[in-house]
Amino acid sequence: MSERPDFWDDPEEARTLMAERQKLETGMQTVEALEREAADGLELLELAEGDEEMLEDVAATLRKAAERAEKAALEALLSGEADGNDCCLNINSGAGGTESQDWASMIRRMYERWAEQAGYKVEEVESHDGDEAGIKSATLAIKGENAYGWLKSEQGVHRLVRISPFDSSARRHTSFASVAVSPVIDDSIDVEINPSEVRTDTYRASGKGGQHVNKTDSAVRLTHEPTGIAVACQSGRSQHQNRATAWEMLRSRLYEMELQRRQQAAQDSHESKTEIGWGHQIRSYVLQPYQLVKDLRTNFETSDTGGVLDGDLTPFLSAALSHAIGDGDGDAA
Repeated sequence: MSERPDFWDDPEEARTLMAERQKLETGMQTVEALEREAADGLELLELAEGDEEMLEDVAATLRKAAERAEKAALEALLSGEADGNDCCLNINSGAGGTESQDWASMIRRMYERWAEQAGYKVEEVESHDGDEAGIKSATLAIKGENAYGWLKSEQGVHRLVRISPFDSSARRHTSFASVAVSPVIDDSIDVEINPSEVRTDTYRASGKGGQHVNKTDSAVRLTHEPTGIAVACQSGRSQHQNRATAWEMLRSRLYEMELQRRQQAAQDSHESKTEIGWGHQIRSYVLQPYQLVKDLRTNFETSDTGGVLDGDLTPFLSAALSHAIGDGDGDAA
């Protein structure tokens, strides 16, 4: 294909085709590797007859291969317009002050752990510390193939029920935090923004970064006035860097809004501007009086709350993806 004399006449189309070719080759390599593992496993099973320890090892290997096969099958379904892209994940604490701000920080850690375990690169774009603990908001850039495809279903409100570590009477509290996910888009996707409709504010960065970060008005916030969408960046060491990143984030958010408009007939839109409360939940995390994490859309649930909060999100993401394509009803774990 790439050997054709006219192949690179249209660079954008050529890059798209090469990316598609690479994706197909990777998929074929995965299938071939799984076939080899299955064949090897069957041979080992025959050899392990009567050897309980060896049988357990073979069974564990085959279970892991089955999990990889299931994940590969789901990734093959990530064919949405931006599913293969990097993504920006924005977390906002709900009403409730320190309780919700601490919960927002726990959610940030959960996604960071999941992304690292899945082989994605995570960068903190901006963060605003809570009044006493946790965070008021944070934006993470998660980079790697299919990052948006896997995480797009996480958009919505997450509810926590626990005995508060901040309540001297040890009462049970309910906290909320919202998550918004948007794809990072490249120059091949055209998003028109009228600069006159965007308000730019600069301010001193807070949080990590040392004295340099806090001495100058290097942080940048952009507000798209027709839609009310606002993005902020403070991770760069200069206002110029932060401004460029903020514009990329704004383009991504407006593109995500367009994707949601197209998909509105198939799914509810969880805009970050909606009230963070009972009516817009996608998942409930109960730590007391019992242990349960339950997705309210797929009914997938698990009692391993510690594992989920430590990044074991793939079963929930898989269930959401299967549910979205009409191939699952959320079997419980």
